[in-house]
Amino acid sequence: MKTEEKVPPIAVNRKARFDYFIEERYEAGITLLGWEVKSLRAGKAQIAEAYVYLKDGEAFLFGAHLAPLTSASTHVIADPTRTRKLLLNRRELDHLVGAVERRGYTLVPLELYWKDGRAKLAIGLSKGKKQHDKRATEKSRDWQRDKSRILKALRR
Repeated sequence: MKTEEKVPPIAVNRKARFDYFIEERYEAGITLLGWEVKSLRAGKAQIAEAYVYLKDGEAFLFGAHLAPLTSASTHVIADPTRTRKLLLNRRELDHLVGAVERRGYTLVPLELYWKDGRAKLAIGLSKGKKQHDKRATEKSRDWQRDKSRILKALRR
């Protein structure tokens, strides 16, 4: 029996949950070059400013930054912010195209992680939050934190 150990993610987009209502989550494979895989293994990835766009029925990750290692191959010119293709099912792609083009949703990268030795990107189908929604989220988060402090003080 194989035990599942929790592997920490390579990169997380923490701002995504603050700026968007995440309605659905998808897991996509990502096409990488050799030096990019080495960079991910070293944990040198950022997806905070990245976004996913759809073109000609395919999904692409734009703006993700994978810093090349100094020990990467010398004959390859490394472009840290190149556009990378995402690997999704045809049915998933068709659903995403319909949601983005017809219903005004946005595709946001949420997390980059390893799964069975392959790099995966969690993307979220999301709607943008307005300023008052962000304030409400922050207010409820503060209340939850204060409530837990009060309960902890009462237990003592």
